[in-house]
Amino acid sequence: MQGLSIFSGNSNSALAQEVSDYLSIPLGDLMVNRFSDGEIQVEIHENVRMSEVFVIQSTCAPVNDHIMELLLMIDAFKRSSARKITAVIPYFGYARQDKKVAPRVPISAKLVADLITKSGVDRVITIDLHAGQIQGFFNIPVDNLYAAPVIIDYIKTNHNINNLVFVSPDAGGVERTRAYAKRVNAKLAIIDKRRSAPNKAKAMAIIGDVKDKIAIILDDMIDTAGTLTEAIDVIKLNGAKEIHACCTHPVLSGLALERIENSSISSLLVTDTIPLSKEAKKCDKIQILSIAKLMGEAIKRIYRGDSVNSLFI
Repeated sequence: MQGLSIFSGNSNSALAQEVSDYLSIPLGDLMVNRFSDGEIQVEIHENVRMSEVFVIQSTCAPVNDHIMELLLMIDAFKRSSARKITAVIPYFGYARQDKKVAPRVPISAKLVADLITKSGVDRVITIDLHAGQIQGFFNIPVDNLYAAPVIIDYIKTNHNINNLVFVSPDAGGVERTRAYAKRVNAKLAIIDKRRSAPNKAKAMAIIGDVKDKIAIILDDMIDTAGTLTEAIDVIKLNGAKEIHACCTHPVLSGLALERIENSSISSLLVTDTIPLSKEAKKCDKIQILSIAKLMGEAIKRIYRGDSVNSLFI
């Protein structure tokens, strides 16, 4: 694919390499360093004039550093006369701050969207936005893909789908969980949860039948795993045969790993939109699925001008 270039920031180098391998295109030569005072330095070491550039960078921890890296990379490509620049952001940080939930607070997701747009990017590709309306925060095309096909294929292969029940950890995830359940013809259950503060939640009860079933808790991201472990306790109390969980974005901050290790969960299925820490990789309960093929197919279709409609499932 002549004229197509794939580059990576520091947050997703392994995923970017898989994407470039899938497309049979060498990963672009880009350097992202730090000055002694912490300033970020970006240098492109190859010609990108009139190329269509896709730069892969999740805005995961350290979130602010990775956002700044992305902005500087986009600016460097723009000033190097790239014909078109697409920011591939598998995990979009600040997505949970998509509205005003109290007086005198920012809408941080909107601000980050504005920064990315103003930096000169032409298009954004992301996966499983925490809030779909964030697409409207951009004044450029946004392709919000879903990890569902990758996760569902794994579940169909590794579980008895005749005895499955998908569990939404809160009311906000019901639509997502229903879509998964419909795809495999499984039952649906919902956790009734109360949130008293950020990263603090209490699971109260379960709506639906999980007794003697294989319960799969489904969420778009797992941060501190507080919600997850509360859900596990309620599901176990209601007689589930096995408890598993899956999510697209393994943020896994704070006490998340300790909580997962000490819980009754049999497995946690995650994707590589966020690279796991060394400690997380050592956790026997965590299994990783690659979204490289999904990302690579989206990049190929967008570059060729083909429809990406079949990827939005």
